Amino acid sequence: MTINIDDITFGLDTFGDMTHKDDGTPETAGQVLRNLVEQAVFADSLGIHAIHIGEHHRDDFAVSAPDTVLAGIATRTSSIILGTGVTVLSSEDPVRVYQRFAIIDALSNGRAEITAGRGSFTESFPLFGYNLNDYHALFEEKLELLVHLLDEKPVTWSGTIRASLTNQEVYPKTEKGRIGLRVGVGGSPESVVRAARLGIPLALAIIGGDPARFAPFSKLYRDQLQAFGRDDLPIAIHSPGHIAATDEQAVEELWPHYVASFGRIGRERGWGPITKEHFMGEVTHGSVYAGSPETVAKKIAHALSSVGAQQFDLKYSNGPMPHSQLMSSIELYGTRVMPLVREMLAGVPAR
Repeated sequence: MTINIDDITFGLDTFGDMTHKDDGTPETAGQVLRNLVEQAVFADSLGIHAIHIGEHHRDDFAVSAPDTVLAGIATRTSSIILGTGVTVLSSEDPVRVYQRFAIIDALSNGRAEITAGRGSFTESFPLFGYNLNDYHALFEEKLELLVHLLDEKPVTWSGTIRASLTNQEVYPKTEKGRIGLRVGVGGSPESVVRAARLGIPLALAIIGGDPARFAPFSKLYRDQLQAFGRDDLPIAIHSPGHIAATDEQAVEELWPHYVASFGRIGRERGWGPITKEHFMGEVTHGSVYAGSPETVAKKIAHALSSVGAQQFDLKYSNGPMPHSQLMSSIELYGTRVMPLVREMLAGVPAR
């Protein structure tokens, strides 16, 4: 059996990084958000399948409420799937998550999608009054409740972290009867098994190393789907990158912004400094997709085929890179990279 290139889709991911203007001066959060809407509208015009917007509560990201941004995008686009990357479900109320996305689904004529995850930061816990000691229970219980809510039937549910529901209807209902849901996973086997048990498509965050090392996770997921008696479900890959006319230009444009963003996060978490050598190793052999359209397409084709995934989501915003460069990267992704990947994967055996 070979890969069906009609099943391969391409998305964009952004955390709404606080960006700089072309002259190096900082943009306001308001302008970053307006630019993000323009990026999504442009991606829609290029036929890109999806855009996923992250949730953060820090000064280096402009988006604290991605669903609000998605509602703004919904009425200016026609085809692109509108999702999160991720909804930090542990510090959210699943009922409100369902309601907000049901409204986005209505505004977009059925294009809403939730990617639920724990999130890679913990600022939302004290901000919304949650205890980090409840980290695992919060996500486990809220994800199960959200799965029930997405059936759009009366919900009876009880847990330890919110009020119980008894035969409770939740409104509004969607026109197609269901909102899309994925679960974001960073590399935990337990999370992969949970996704399979609940019957949720998988989105693998691969931000370092050869993506082929995640092949065991996709195998585990498919084995567990079969064990739970479920049909096969799609797997997506999320990785950072930047596309320019040449490999040299892409690296030159991305490096200072990449090191600014990941360097700050690394200092906060006690990691060692990010070196240019390490960065170039990820560009050449790892999971930073920076280069010309041909170079990035080859890397994406390798990632999809080696992991056995059906969707690639490029995290195109990385630190304070200007809006103009982000738009150029989006254009090359939609017009050059996507067709090249499909061409490269035609006839490749499926995993």
